[in-house]
Amino acid sequence: MSTAQHLRDRATEEAFRAAWFGIRHLPEPAARSAFMAIADRSTRRNGRGVQQLRSNLAQVRPDLTPAQLDSLVRSGMRSYLRYWMEAFRLPSWSVERVRRDFILDNADLLDAAMAAGRGVIMVPGHLANWDLGGAWAADRYGGFTTVAERLKPEGLFRQFLAYRETLGMEVLPLGDPDLVRTLARRLKSGRMVALLGDRDLGGNGVTVDFLGAPARLPAGPALLSLMTGAPVLPIGLWYDGDRTLGHVHDPIVGEPDTDRQAQIQVMTQALADHLGAAIRRHPQDWHVLQRVWR
Repeated sequence: MSTAQHLRDRATEEAFRAAWFGIRHLPEPAARSAFMAIADRSTRRNGRGVQQLRSNLAQVRPDLTPAQLDSLVRSGMRSYLRYWMEAFRLPSWSVERVRRDFILDNADLLDAAMAAGRGVIMVPGHLANWDLGGAWAADRYGGFTTVAERLKPEGLFRQFLAYRETLGMEVLPLGDPDLVRTLARRLKSGRMVALLGDRDLGGNGVTVDFLGAPARLPAGPALLSLMTGAPVLPIGLWYDGDRTLGHVHDPIVGEPDTDRQAQIQVMTQALADHLGAAIRRHPQDWHVLQRVWR
């Protein structure tokens, strides 16, 4: 690693470390105003991430005029920066606030799946504050296991691991050679596994119709369900005033005695349909600034 790259990595790590410990101590109205200003400035600058968000939202809402799409992009960036503001403050939130500010409709489906003792695969998208949903689930079900993309620099990745562990999550790094077996063991012991389902981070996904065009989505939820019998429950999330609301969609369950690859295709398409419907209902709260359709 060059000296310049090392210095850039150190600067990134220190900036995030300062944010984790500094932003939570700001008065919340001041923090919110600052992050909304950052969102608006980023939208005006129209960098690569904003351009990609515009392209993604145009696929979600092809009916919009250019002016309407611009307005949706601005709202989307404000929602995205709200996620970051809340993420930096979330470790200091009380359990009472987590329970107050996250409301999940159809939570009885999760309760029933957990009570059955086979585990459950909870699959949200990058919608609203999914970390707050994770804190809620960790409180309600005694923790859960999830997977995180290995970020660079390594120090930043360790910060995100520590952050999510403080919320009650067991975090496994993407790319671990024993990852699938470990997740399957957690499910067979009756635990919850949470996997984001709207981006193929591992590069081993399957092609499905997602919001009207072919896209590769992760096959992990379907594969784990077929291996363990745990149901897949898609979760839609959105912001509503000061709260994050959510809806649990009907369980997706495969037929393990039939062709596994065909079942993975069918189940992942069903997951794409549910998550796509959730994104269409609240496109401003979909935080994906990377390519989805190729």
